[in-house]
Amino acid sequence: MKRKGEFGVTGTAASGADVSTLRELNSISIVRAMRGQPPATVTELASRTGLSRPGADVVVRGLVTDGWVKIVEPDGSSVGRPARRYRFNADAGHVLGVDVGGHKILVLLADLEGQVVHSHRLPVEPDADPGARLKAVDTAISQCLAAVKMRPEQIWAVTVGVTGPVDATGRTTLFTPLPGWASVSPAEHLAARFSCPILVENDCKLAAVAERWKGAAQDADDIVYILAGMRTGAGLILDGTLRRGHGGAAGEIGALKAVRWLSAPSHIENCPGVPADIHPDDKAAWVFNQAREGDRDAKTALRRYVKDLAVGAAALVLTLDPQVVVLGGGYSRSADLIIDPLAQELGRLCLRVPEIRASSLGADSVALGALRVALDQIDAQLFTDGMPAPLTASS
Repeated sequence: MKRKGEFGVTGTAASGADVSTLRELNSISIVRAMRGQPPATVTELASRTGLSRPGADVVVRGLVTDGWVKIVEPDGSSVGRPARRYRFNADAGHVLGVDVGGHKILVLLADLEGQVVHSHRLPVEPDADPGARLKAVDTAISQCLAAVKMRPEQIWAVTVGVTGPVDATGRTTLFTPLPGWASVSPAEHLAARFSCPILVENDCKLAAVAERWKGAAQDADDIVYILAGMRTGAGLILDGTLRRGHGGAAGEIGALKAVRWLSAPSHIENCPGVPADIHPDDKAAWVFNQAREGDRDAKTALRRYVKDLAVGAAALVLTLDPQVVVLGGGYSRSADLIIDPLAQELGRLCLRVPEIRASSLGADSVALGALRVALDQIDAQLFTDGMPAPLTASS
């Protein structure tokens, strides 16, 4: 089976280029009409694409031969001889989304329509050095692929989400809380194993992509995603497009100390009354639970946290005027305690308050966004460079 990285090779000879190009364009048109849709007849596909029915029939038959399209057998529920239906072969290739976090590695495997086939999560120590963290990435990917009996060459694109702004080389050279991670190139490391495109992106940006794709902001084109947790960050989508900035640092407003994002989580972490034996990762949950029960210290800590969070959020809202602000990250599990006070603070600071919504994707958001970016990479090659050689040729 041809990998997605080979989409630049179409097998078109120099002679007869016009006919071959037309056939290529028609094939792409049919594939576009089928992806993400229920099985369709040739007549339906001809109507969607503007091709003649005989022309659509020829193209579809060729796509079946090449492995891009599958025939859907009748289920016997209709009377008489039903029209043959076809569906896009989403299993022709797969993509990986990898979230390299402080405490875990999460790997999601999806088909070409974005359906998650398998997920695998592996814990990692927060203070792990780059070598240990990369080894955990390798192990998590291996275990994910092994679970579905898949080989690296069957993967068409990989996207890795990391903490910190990602530059053009795929490194987090400006800053990152992961120990020693600025010296690491995840793309170069994985290139020894995968021959497909390997992309690296900031985790907040990927989470924003995921929320627009499958989460709380599917109806919006202008989105500010706020990561609220032990670390605070933001991802920006404007006019439906992820904004990275010239050096990959768009949305890193927390670097400006005046917005108080760096210190905001300390109100939660240093709340008076937190039991001395509680694990640091469980402090926030304890504070939020106490706030729900009316504990004065917990409510004060929460109020101070929201006030600090609102400073940076207001700066982004005033600058970008988004339709939606999505509250994500670990603290979004207690969004019922944060959203209303945050809206009140933004009302005091901003000209217009956008709708504030809680993330609906939770801890999977970064890896899901990574899947979407990997699929976009495939689409860009598929619909720009053309269809690859027959998938069945090397399967």
